Amino acid sequence: MYNVDSRYAWWRLAASVALSTFGAVGMWGVVVIFPALQAEFGATRAEVSFSYTTTMLGFGAGSILLGRLIDTRGAFVTMLLSAALIAGGYALAAMAPNLWLFALAQGVIGIGSAASFIPLVADTSHWFAKRRALAMAICACGNYLGGAAWPIITDVLVRHYDWRTTYLAVAAICLVGMLPACLVLRRRSPAHAGGAAAVAPHSAQALGLTPNGLQLWLGIAGIGCCVAMAMPQVHIVAYCVDLGYGMARGAEMLSIMTVCGIVSRLGSGWIADRVGGKTLLLGSTAQAVALLGYLVSDGLVGLYVVSALFGLFQGGIIPSYGVIVREYFPPREAGARMGLAISITIIGMAGGGWMGGKLFDLTGSYQAAFINGIVFNLLNGCIVWWLLSRQNRRLPLSVTA
Repeated sequence: MYNVDSRYAWWRLAASVALSTFGAVGMWGVVVIFPALQAEFGATRAEVSFSYTTTMLGFGAGSILLGRLIDTRGAFVTMLLSAALIAGGYALAAMAPNLWLFALAQGVIGIGSAASFIPLVADTSHWFAKRRALAMAICACGNYLGGAAWPIITDVLVRHYDWRTTYLAVAAICLVGMLPACLVLRRRSPAHAGGAAAVAPHSAQALGLTPNGLQLWLGIAGIGCCVAMAMPQVHIVAYCVDLGYGMARGAEMLSIMTVCGIVSRLGSGWIADRVGGKTLLLGSTAQAVALLGYLVSDGLVGLYVVSALFGLFQGGIIPSYGVIVREYFPPREAGARMGLAISITIIGMAGGGWMGGKLFDLTGSYQAAFINGIVFNLLNGCIVWWLLSRQNRRLPLSVTA
């Protein structure tokens, strides 16, 4: 068994980032082909948005199931299963005869993609002590590296071929790319060896809450922030098409958003190693400011700027939940607890994506959808502020330095 903070831990982190990058295609690829799906199936914006909803519902279920699997069987087995589900799901989606079977296949993709995000972040948390939050943030950056690359790759493939051929190509790319990286993860984590690595620094009782009570409040907060987060991420490509800027400009904005999210996650990880849960409130507040920017600017340059700011402001929000879970729950429950926390946030992502499409269908614009996101963002901010006020009377919500 290797110790935490070892050279192997950093190699393992690199492999995890690679797996997270490949696996991120499940979250980011489908939004680029919304216009192509509408054209082929004669569907409304809300109907094609439902395929994103099923992806995120699968992602939520996979976060719990595969999070538990990574706790019990380790990362190697979990990520092999992830690679098979992603590649198989993309192949099935490419052959779907109608939009509803396509949406079902997207659910399979979502389950596989889930393992490449929070379960891998949970596994990474066991291998670091001095820089735990930063290492978790680096691992989580793989999701945004994929978010930066996959929309561009998907857009190029769709323009040169069609969306079905694109999906078959993605299936092959993920299978070939993920399998070698899985081999690096064969060692079990230190959390399974007992001792100090298997004990949480604090407990939920330190906040005056039961473990399930803390889990519930984190989940409700996550729904609020992710309804807001989903609006630009899911609909920016379609929004640009509606404004006459074209699908390529929207894909570029989505990529810029995710590239800036990488910077945000690294910075948030560095901050979280020092101030802990306050990082979540900081990110939530800044995200609300960025959403206001979409309400006041629909020019091409303005949308590029606001999309970059949105990425910079919201990128560290999701890993912040993992930092809190790692501090207040037993390490051997990290995968399942983080998976549950993130699966609840997926309700916000799935619902937010659908609500954006539905509000567009009802009003003919995205203004109401952006306002809806801001309202949910305020819900998140209030809950996080309340939790922070409880911790200030008890223990600091921070990670082990």
